Amino acid sequence: MPESNRIEYKRELTDNLEKEVIAFLNSREGGFVFIGVDDKGELFGVRDIDASQLKIKDRLKNNIQPSCLGLFDVIVESYGDLNIIKIILASGPEKPYYLRKFGMTEKGCYTRIGSATEPMPQRIIEQLFAKRTRNAISKIRSNRQDLIFEQLKIYYEAKGLKLNERFATTLELLNADSEYNYVAYLLADNNSTSIKVAKYYGTDRVDLIENNEYGYCSIIKAAKAVLDKIELENKTITKITSKERINTRLWNPIALREAIINAVVHNDFTSEIPPKFEIFTDRIEITSAGSLPDALSREEFFESISVPRNKELMRVFKDLDLVEHLGSGVPRILRSYSKDCFKFSENFLRMTFPAASTPAEQATPQVAPQVTPQVEALLSVMNIELSRTEIQEILKLSDKKNFIENYLKLALEQELIAMTIPEKPNSRNQKYRLTPKGSVMKEILKNNPK
Repeated sequence: MPESNRIEYKRELTDNLEKEVIAFLNSREGGFVFIGVDDKGELFGVRDIDASQLKIKDRLKNNIQPSCLGLFDVIVESYGDLNIIKIILASGPEKPYYLRKFGMTEKGCYTRIGSATEPMPQRIIEQLFAKRTRNAISKIRSNRQDLIFEQLKIYYEAKGLKLNERFATTLELLNADSEYNYVAYLLADNNSTSIKVAKYYGTDRVDLIENNEYGYCSIIKAAKAVLDKIELENKTITKITSKERINTRLWNPIALREAIINAVVHNDFTSEIPPKFEIFTDRIEITSAGSLPDALSREEFFESISVPRNKELMRVFKDLDLVEHLGSGVPRILRSYSKDCFKFSENFLRMTFPAASTPAEQATPQVAPQVTPQVEALLSVMNIELSRTEIQEILKLSDKKNFIENYLKLALEQELIAMTIPEKPNSRNQKYRLTPKGSVMKEILKNNPK
């Protein structure tokens, strides 16, 4: 593969590396720099691979402005006995990028023209600076400055990484006035951001079974909770044929994980609208605020060209191995689902993945199961969360003991309803809701009247 507007080869690490990186950061598409490959594409390899990786990361971190942390990945690729370094670069959202020591001048700014790196004309530098994104979450001051980051520190330590006393600066959690920014607010132990995971019975939003909220904590903890919840919902469907037993998940787990993480990392938090996850019997819908960045077309999006909306969050998610590398998410999703699963609007991006088989079909028996008339009556009025007294009033039952023994207790034992506060059964705030099993049962009884 020859050098191009997106590919640069370097036989060895040279003093020009930053110039090549800046040119890709300033381009629409980003690009790749390969160390250990000559101009003709012949492999020579890199000798001290670990030291070279550390040197590259240090140079890009310290020599380029604005900060490009979260906009690059440095990975190793092996070809037989030879190891080369591949630097993956996203298109930066804060153009123009420049060499720190030369500033925003033609000597400090570079652009990619064909397969060559050229100085950027001063006129273009000024135009890009005028368009620079100013509503990035790193520039927004957190409305709280008493932030604590114990959860974040625990996650880093679990990966063998330690956050020192300068971690707020290192992770870019401070704005230009050295105050905590909105990135810090999202990563802090306590905030007001909550991610919703809703589950419905059927294919529309009429019958809500569950409405879970994961948040008011570090966005990392919330994202992991969402991953765990949807992993539980991603059930295995078994089909037995005359020759074999075939197990299939409702949704491809790799694609689903990538979609969940992408929705969180690339969500437009400046709108104060968190991502939303909705589970139906025939599909799952994942909606994030903000459509495609201005610098990215629909075609480029599907070609895995990366323009991170929140590069600071991307950097943290990569540190914690929640993201593999830049631009890897969409290709992983497209291995299992078509481009038609993506819907772009002016303010939102929605991914819709069809279920391999609907849970309702798997849960519905061939004949209506046996329930008492009392339990059937109780199920018929359960559309929202209700207290005991509210259910009794709707059913016009005055005998509390009769209601508990013959209605409520039986429905609970059969797991057709559940308490909203199970850890405090006698709480005066206790209410009851339909379980997924109860929703299916209610539908069966409705369609099979006695």
